[in-house]
Amino acid sequence: MAQPIAATASSSTITAVVRAFLYIMLTLVLLPVQAVAVGLRLPLSKRLPMWYHRVCCRILGIRLEVFGRRSRTRPTLFVANHASYLDIAIYGALIPGSFVAKSEVAKWPLFGLLAKLQNSVFVDRRVRTSHLQASEIGRRLEARDSMILFPEGTSDDGNKVRPFKSALFAVAEMRPKGEPLVVQPVSLTYSRLDGIPIGRHLRPFFAWYGDMDMIPHARRLIGLGRLTVTVSFHDPVTIEEFASRKEMAAHCYEIISRGHADALAGRLQPQVGSAGRWDWIRWRRRPRLRDLRGRRRAPGISVRPKLRRRRLDSKRTKA
Repeated sequence: MAQPIAATASSSTITAVVRAFLYIMLTLVLLPVQAVAVGLRLPLSKRLPMWYHRVCCRILGIRLEVFGRRSRTRPTLFVANHASYLDIAIYGALIPGSFVAKSEVAKWPLFGLLAKLQNSVFVDRRVRTSHLQASEIGRRLEARDSMILFPEGTSDDGNKVRPFKSALFAVAEMRPKGEPLVVQPVSLTYSRLDGIPIGRHLRPFFAWYGDMDMIPHARRLIGLGRLTVTVSFHDPVTIEEFASRKEMAAHCYEIISRGHADALAGRLQPQVGSAGRWDWIRWRRRPRLRDLRGRRRAPGISVRPKLRRRRLDSKRTKA
């Protein structure tokens, strides 16, 4: 008999209340600051959201374990998989850019306001309006604003990546400032809870999909322990490397699906000697097989080369 989901993880009411209080207070304090910065078009309006999301990750007990390097080219279109509303805080903590969100998000209480203050682009995902939507995104790219796109169209259960919709990849054919647009695939996986791998039966605690109610789901989620999220930045590409945008969409889907599967299977591991260190955001090199074979150490034990020390009682030191 299958075990009910509610019995597989413990959610603390006290932890949920404290985290919710800190999150709401931080949001209420920074809302007017961001509103003024956006209204006056200050550089702070682009830097503050990233700092805000990083603090939110700390409050919610989210540890980010990042592999690869983020594209530094401005603008860049980041193409990423989507499983939960937590993805916004995670991607926002790592990428200085704005989101491409579905039009319904603009009507959500609080979250819709936050999305507007981060200069998100709201689109209707119907195919017949894709040209106009691509033009709106293109204007933002011309202003050197990086964008974060979820081509799945909706969130899923986190066990797999849904097929990408190629309609919005039309923006990749644009050439901001006369240069081909850089597109970087990014994969995100909810990998561990309190250091224990998250299996299929625990993913509904983090993934938000189908007809789930947000408030009960969020109340249970924020009461859980420390969450480790694996994020992989893959090699950037441009439209010039493909015959069409559909081919680019298929390539991004394959790369992100593979990265997600590697994180689920535990094939992405921390660098040797640093597995036990706790950092809120830790950037790591993608490990090579020869680096992992036969060189595992217990968590927290650092691997350092031995230094040769000169003996004080050696013959050279005698008078």
